[in-house]
Amino acid sequence: MTASSSAPRRSPAEQARLEAMLRELFERQLRFNEVVGLRVVSLDPAAPRMAFDMRPELIGHYLHGRLHGGVITTTLDTTAGLAVMVGIAEKYAGETTEQIGHRFARVGTIDLRTDFLQQGIGKTFTATARLVRLGGRIASVQMTLENEAGVLIATGSAAYVVS
Repeated sequence: MTASSSAPRRSPAEQARLEAMLRELFERQLRFNEVVGLRVVSLDPAAPRMAFDMRPELIGHYLHGRLHGGVITTTLDTTAGLAVMVGIAEKYAGETTEQIGHRFARVGTIDLRTDFLQQGIGKTFTATARLVRLGGRIASVQMTLENEAGVLIATGSAAYVVS
């Protein structure tokens, strides 16, 4: 998603402020993300990524040490939400961090699907989201979760209200 060529682009300093705000929001202000240990890996508009490390608190099956399905779904949903917000920031590339922040207040998940493909076994997990469509009211996103070996653990699709 790119800004139109006629729209002014925010300055590099303002872009850095926006990216710092996104990291702060997704890593610390959304407290459940902090509990899971989610961290922003990339704010690339084509494919934002978040990652977390496996810990005993995230185990869903005690005999096999597998990742809990709720953690998988949370990670996919959160990464998709990040993709929507990065898409909004790109769509309104001439706006300040504060103006973009006000737009984020209206974003919310309205539909979420998770397909569990492999056991959640690994040391580090990375989720990638791709914004399929950012409309005036609804955004659609596709997501994946892989372990450090590149094994595809789960996929997801989601819709978000953006107005």
